[in-house]
Amino acid sequence: MTEHRSVRLIPRSIRWRLTLLYSALFVVAGAALLGVVYFLAASSVVGGRTVTSVEGPGLPDQGATPTAPATISAVAEILRRDQLHDLLVYAAVALAVMALASLALGRLMAGRVLSPLRAMTATARRISADNLHERLAVHGPDDELKAVADTFDDVLARLEGAFEAQKQFVANASHELRTPLTLQQTIVDVTLADPAASEQALRAALLRVRAAGQEQERLIDALLTLARSQRCLERREFVDLAAIVRERLPDSGCRVEARLEPAPVLGDPQLIERLVVNLTDNAVRHNLPAGEGGWVSVWTGLDAAGRPGLRIENSGPVILPDQAAGLFQPFRRLGPDRVLPPSRVRSSGRSPHRDGLGLGMSIVAAVTAAHGGRVRARTRPAGGLIVEVGLPPAGTPPRTPEPAAGSPSRTPPAPADARPPSLR
Repeated sequence: MTEHRSVRLIPRSIRWRLTLLYSALFVVAGAALLGVVYFLAASSVVGGRTVTSVEGPGLPDQGATPTAPATISAVAEILRRDQLHDLLVYAAVALAVMALASLALGRLMAGRVLSPLRAMTATARRISADNLHERLAVHGPDDELKAVADTFDDVLARLEGAFEAQKQFVANASHELRTPLTLQQTIVDVTLADPAASEQALRAALLRVRAAGQEQERLIDALLTLARSQRCLERREFVDLAAIVRERLPDSGCRVEARLEPAPVLGDPQLIERLVVNLTDNAVRHNLPAGEGGWVSVWTGLDAAGRPGLRIENSGPVILPDQAAGLFQPFRRLGPDRVLPPSRVRSSGRSPHRDGLGLGMSIVAAVTAAHGGRVRARTRPAGGLIVEVGLPPAGTPPRTPEPAAGSPSRTPPAPADARPPSLR
């Protein structure tokens, strides 16, 4: 109970607390000044000198007997004490009056100092998820309060971007999930509407429904991977980018050129493997058609600063330079969706009208950010894309054994002019 009362005695308003603080500091400083003045006055009066005579009005006539020096000193001491007492009283009264004045002045100045903060608080209370575009926009000197307001505005800008990205992501995910469902329902309705459907037609319809369901499963897995990539890493192990890329080199009709140097990374092996798979699949999928000389170039190693990195370059259609940054946005695709041939539909289980989910590059960006790295995409004037991933150095990992002599490898020797890309 006593503790509750003591807490309630402290004013909640920062204006009153600043006022009391200013007044308390003034009273302490005034009391210290009064003490110094009183000490100096008490030590400077008379100061050990002996008074032998007193001159001035009211003294006895010349014929009178002179007053003894001891009596004069006693009178002077009494007068000195009275003066010191009066000085102390007057100073205490003045200090009390100025303390009251300091309360009023302190409250006034605290209000003026805190007025921008009150305006910021009122504006912040009006801002919600529906009007994140508003800003505090505090004007005035570049002081601490303006720095706080500018920081809050930066936070609001990031929140607005995150909310807009979340809304767009939810809308895109809903559309992507609805498409296979609509396709499944259409296939089922068309098949049921035909009473004379043969066994072969029913089997084909079931295969298409199964492919649409598998596409939904792939999309859900991709969304879960993206959500996992955007969290903090739950596990960290030493992995070598070169070893992962060597196992995931694309096996397709494209010509593959690889220069795989050790690139140790401390991170989540599954997420790093997903990063490599997405980049290699993307390089093969968005390439020139078979028979037109498509190629993929892969490099792993350390840059000049000792940071591990991965670079994948491929041929393909011409991409505008301003479209490269948008590739890392969820569900962002360049160009219309392509129809897959029946052989790829049967082998991959995908829907025949979709080629990619539009989440591969966004997963790459999320995995890179979760590991504290950065990813950059650049277009090639002749067509195709260059994607560079730079990750923080992992120190000295355990030495990995070299592959046995004569073991199969799809890593051809690097050309003479091959250079590691800059990951600055």
